[in-house]
Amino acid sequence: MTALGVFQIALFLGLILACAKPLGAYMANVFEGRRTFMHAPLRWLEALTYKAIGVKEDVEQRWTQYAASLLSFSIFGFLIVYALERAQSFLPFNPQKLGAGSVSPDLAFNTAVSFITNTNWQAYSGEATFSYFVQMAGLAVQNFASAAAGIAIAIAVVRGFSRHEARTIGNFWVDVTRATVYVLLPLSVICALFLCSQGAIQNLKPYSTVTTVEGAAQIIAQGPVASQEAIKELGTNGGGFFNANAAHPFENPTPLTNMFEMFLIFLIPGALTYTFGKTVGDTRQGWALLAAFSVMFLIGVFVTYGFEQSGNPLLARLGIQTAATQDQPGGNMEGKEVRFGIANSALFATVTTDASCGAVNSMHDSFTPLAGMVPLFNIMTGEVIFGGVGAGLYGILLYCILAVFIAGLMVGRTPEYLGKKIEQKEVKMAMLAVLATAFSILVFAALSSVISFPANGYWNPPGAAIANMNNAGPHGFSEILYAYVSATGNNGSAFAGIGANTPWYNLTLGFAMLIGRFLFLIPLLAAAGSLAAKKTVPTTSGTFPTHGPLFVGLLVGTVVIVGALTFFPALSLGPIVEHYLMHSGRVFSVALPPLGS
Repeated sequence: MTALGVFQIALFLGLILACAKPLGAYMANVFEGRRTFMHAPLRWLEALTYKAIGVKEDVEQRWTQYAASLLSFSIFGFLIVYALERAQSFLPFNPQKLGAGSVSPDLAFNTAVSFITNTNWQAYSGEATFSYFVQMAGLAVQNFASAAAGIAIAIAVVRGFSRHEARTIGNFWVDVTRATVYVLLPLSVICALFLCSQGAIQNLKPYSTVTTVEGAAQIIAQGPVASQEAIKELGTNGGGFFNANAAHPFENPTPLTNMFEMFLIFLIPGALTYTFGKTVGDTRQGWALLAAFSVMFLIGVFVTYGFEQSGNPLLARLGIQTAATQDQPGGNMEGKEVRFGIANSALFATVTTDASCGAVNSMHDSFTPLAGMVPLFNIMTGEVIFGGVGAGLYGILLYCILAVFIAGLMVGRTPEYLGKKIEQKEVKMAMLAVLATAFSILVFAALSSVISFPANGYWNPPGAAIANMNNAGPHGFSEILYAYVSATGNNGSAFAGIGANTPWYNLTLGFAMLIGRFLFLIPLLAAAGSLAAKKTVPTTSGTFPTHGPLFVGLLVGTVVIVGALTFFPALSLGPIVEHYLMHSGRVFSVALPPLGS
């Protein structure tokens, strides 16, 4: 690792910590209905939205009504996006003349599910598949909608801890509206303008055909990129306008925009921890969560950076320079954008998988095995290391429930958190969320390791999944595992290396996204409803403090141990065994059968 690389990581985290309090306090005021400086220019839009959808601002919902509103909102969004995808040939702003032929029914299903669940998994090349209209009216709109829904759920869960003897946890439609109008929309406008100033493009022009210096013709794709890029990062969505995502110079023009886009990914998740502390009346609780986030983030980024900077021992044995010098970066530069190098690639990979973002500026598939395992494990934790907008907060609160339950078992006391007794129902709901996501990842990955639908659409016997893989052995298994981890974790990044645009992968990954979103959220809302109805238990000398270093350590340990116990066997078959094979000088390979055999 280089001093400059370490400095960039420290600078990045410092910016996030500096913004946590002001933005967190602002969001606490927004969701508590208090007036802010943004109400003067935007209150009319909030009021107009309530009038248009027929919602009474002062009427709250029980957790069951809140969950039903979330489901109806998501179903409506799915139907709209699916219809736009299939009808794009009849819609405006389509200079490329792209039609329904570029979007099969299974791909349209997968993409619609992907964007309404905040996953943004892309089994397609954006510039060659969707028109400008679909990208704007379908995908970009869902970037706002799914992010706002995630924030709303987090606020509802926080109310479960802050209220006592209450039957309601807020109003979903009010929370989504406020998240969009006062948080996501103004920040996205500012960020898009900044990206444009740095060279990100924003237009509706047809693709340009130019002549290269060699005399060949080249098509240059363009479009309304900056506006989608801003909400893509700010809302931890991650779906790129271009196939190359944040490695594309039209999306990410300079090292400054690279740092800025990473900053946007963590901005709201970091600030929501302070929102939590302010809402429950004890900001120390929020700082404890932020400390846990920061500890886990730093461990992950320095493990990734260290292994990537160390390089590939197989290349070192060939006499290739792997140490960083003044003239070359050393390390493992495979799959890296040379504008950003190893440090910023490792940082981006860690940030995007700590959050449920999925944007990439390098190929995770090209990372060394243990460096590639860090993004994989980050998602396996449920992406609770900062996490997505809202998703990180409600995810870490789930682990808080488990952590105090474990602490209570160890000392023989009824577990409490923020004055609420953690009892059977809350623990059951937390474990249901953890088990549902683990089931989705492990079962789908196991099935896809032995059976699949290749591109010809026909069912093949066990072993046919290898026909869709560019790599075999432990790395090929890691690619399959990563796909279902990313889908279930609503992340959207990929190891790549497999042909994912097939009926089998489109459908199973789509179902994995639905499981990861809704079988995680609904149990949490049930727990929030149960907690809101409880009485507050007075603090005594025997109450376990949940704002100090001891609790931060317990919380970090719970996240890591639950993830390790659940997924260690799968990781052993993938990146861990690949690491030992690489250092032993052996390369695993098998002969791949022809596609469809």
